[in-house]
Amino acid sequence: MADLAALRHLLRRLEEELVVCMRCGMCQAVCPVFARTGREADVARGKLALLDGLLQAMLDDPEGVRDRLERCLLCGSCAANCPSGVNVLGIFLKARAILAGYLGLSPVKKAIFRRLLAHPRVLDRALEFASVFQRLLARPVNEVVGTSCSRIQTPLLAGRHFRPLAAVPFHRRCPSRETHPRGSGPRVAFFTGCLIDKIFPTVAEAALRALEHHGAGVFLPPGQGCCGIPALSGGDLETFHRLVGLNLELFDPERFDALVTCCATCTSTLKKLWPTLCEEKHLPRARAVAEKTMDISQFLVRYRGAAAEGKAGGAGRVVTVHDPCHLKKSLGVFREPRELIGAAGGWTLREMEAPDDCCGMGGSFNLAHYELSKAIGRLKRERIAATGCEVVATGCPACMLQIADMLSQAGDTIAVRHPVELYAASLPGGDELPGSCGPRR
Repeated sequence: MADLAALRHLLRRLEEELVVCMRCGMCQAVCPVFARTGREADVARGKLALLDGLLQAMLDDPEGVRDRLERCLLCGSCAANCPSGVNVLGIFLKARAILAGYLGLSPVKKAIFRRLLAHPRVLDRALEFASVFQRLLARPVNEVVGTSCSRIQTPLLAGRHFRPLAAVPFHRRCPSRETHPRGSGPRVAFFTGCLIDKIFPTVAEAALRALEHHGAGVFLPPGQGCCGIPALSGGDLETFHRLVGLNLELFDPERFDALVTCCATCTSTLKKLWPTLCEEKHLPRARAVAEKTMDISQFLVRYRGAAAEGKAGGAGRVVTVHDPCHLKKSLGVFREPRELIGAAGGWTLREMEAPDDCCGMGGSFNLAHYELSKAIGRLKRERIAATGCEVVATGCPACMLQIADMLSQAGDTIAVRHPVELYAASLPGGDELPGSCGPRR
């Protein structure tokens, strides 16, 4: 059980933030879960009303409160549409931490968060071991989308089409890097993120190619850990604090001009959650890192002039763009990925209907409520397919997983790519991304 003083502190902070909510119901119109279920308990207003009496609710029915709070994608649609500026995501994350402190973590969560996620090297070894044997348990099912399905029926994998673990993760391909900028170029730290490292390493390779093309010096420290959002979403503040501290030791803000990531969720976590939920001792450095953190597309377009390189001619293969919730709704970044694709040349952008509607992934939400997640994801898949595109691009690896699952199950032959992959492929030598990139000095 968590320290009672820490729980009381979180409760006080929660009560202060809940006062702002006017119960206007504007969140109903944009909540993807409410759109599927029609249940008031599934919308932000219903959850906030429940949290008003959290202390009593914890005594009366703590498991029920936790179940209702976990039926949330944490997509931020409600916060983005709130006229009162309620910090809904922050409130829900604090409430989950309070409940986890009161009830304790489940044995499964404790094993995943405390024994794996909190120890990056242990997690790396475990997943590298799993990647060797995954071919025995999974078979390819859609070559264009790059998905597989399970050879055996299990509750977790039954019916899913998933992207397999990379045969060689990015941290093996490129353990570290420290290069000097060309001329007056900036020094850029690169935060890899778990999914990019272990499932989409070519995205990281594309980002490094683009950064070096623009004369940036790259600072890639070894031993990076998870940004901490899975643990935080599960209510495990202990693991979140450990990971923030570990990463802040690696990323000294004095050593770089900007920190970039290819993961919308990592970007939002570093920029919004590290400086608000980290331990007091880490606050100055967390704030300094947050001020320098940005999405890779944002950096390349705004600060390195990638869009100005746009190739001649606008006709080409059709691509559509899905806006990750954590990128557009949390950070206001949505033009830059499109401009980066435009700079690549050879693409015709055809917008889907409501490109910023949530894809339904939501991290652990997809694991706990797969049928509901799939229902939301199918609508996204229909809108993608309706554009007639060959490629759907998005700046979030979690969205890439969800969209790949939905496209593959429907039998579509639409590739799922990160915008920086399309851009890097247009650069000199970009037709074939490198298979390894050892330390350079």
